[in-house]
Amino acid sequence: MKKILVIGSAGQIGTELVLELRNKYGNENVIAGINRTMPSDEVRNSGPMETVNAMNIDEIENVVKKYEIDSIFHLASLLSAVGEQKPDLAWSVNMGGLKNILDLAKKYNIKVFWPSSIACFGPTTPRENTPQKTILEPNTMYGVTKVAGELMCNYYFNKFDVDVRSLRYPGIISYKTLPGGGTTDYAIDIFFKAIKGEEYVCFLNENSTLPMMYMPDAIKATIDIMEADKEKIKIRTSYNLAAVSFSPNEIYNEIVKYMPDFKIKYIPDFRQKIADSWPKSIDDSSARQDWNWKHAFNLSKMTEDMLFNLKKILK
Repeated sequence: MKKILVIGSAGQIGTELVLELRNKYGNENVIAGINRTMPSDEVRNSGPMETVNAMNIDEIENVVKKYEIDSIFHLASLLSAVGEQKPDLAWSVNMGGLKNILDLAKKYNIKVFWPSSIACFGPTTPRENTPQKTILEPNTMYGVTKVAGELMCNYYFNKFDVDVRSLRYPGIISYKTLPGGGTTDYAIDIFFKAIKGEEYVCFLNENSTLPMMYMPDAIKATIDIMEADKEKIKIRTSYNLAAVSFSPNEIYNEIVKYMPDFKIKYIPDFRQKIADSWPKSIDDSSARQDWNWKHAFNLSKMTEDMLFNLKKILK
C-alpha cells in the first residue's frame, strides 16, 4: 500500500484507522474521504481530505486518479439499527457504494478492504462458536447487505481478480467516537454514562451475550489482513473475527470494580430482537491460521483502558 483512500473516515472505525495508517505509511499518503460528517480535528489536521460520496462513482474516480490510489478501505455504510428504520436507503448505500468501489478497483487494479459483520448471521446460524462456513440467513436489512456484499466481493475476486479482503467485525468498542446506531453500541455508551456519573439504561437484557472487540484489536486486524501476502488470503467472502464475548451484566460488573456507585437498568427495545439473532461467540480459527490473527485485549484489560482514557477526555 502506497496511496490509500479511506471512505467513511468520520465513522467509528474510520477515524482511528486513518490515524494508524498515517502513522505507518505517512500522513500525505492516506487520504481521508469525507461526506456529510466531518472527521475529528486530529484527522483533519494530520493529512489530506477529499469529498467522497460512496454513491457517486465519478467523485471517487476523480480522487483515485488525483492521488494514484492503490488501496481503498471502504467503510461507509448504514448500521443495523438505522438500517431497520430506513431499509431502502440501507440497501442503496451499502450495496451501491460497494459496487462502485469494486468497479473502480477492477478498472485501476486497486486493493480493497470492505467490512462485513456478525450481522450477516441470523437466527438459524449456530450461536455458539459460530463456524466460518455456516448458515447466513440474517433478519435485518443491514445483515442482508452484508451477505450480498460478501458474495459480490467473492464474485469480483473470482471473475475479475479484484484483490478484495474482508472481516466479519464483531461489536467494536472505542473511547474516541460516540455510538453510531449499532446494536452493539450499548457497550460504548455504558462507559460514557459511568464516567459522567449517570445511570445507564440498557436497550438489551442483562444476559445478551455478543461477540465484541476493542478498537486497537480491530484496527490491527484490518491492517494485518491488508498487509498479508495475497496467497495467504484463502477466503474471499469474509473472515470470521473474534476477541471476547460478554453480556451487559458482565461488562457492568467489570465497571463497578472501579466505580462502585454506578447503576444500570434494563429496558430492552427493538434492538433486542436483532441481538437475539446474532451469535454469542465466533470461531475465527481460519483468520488465525491463514494470516496469523491474534487479539490483545480481554474484557478486564479493555475496561481498564476505556475508563482510564475516558476520564481524561470527559473530566
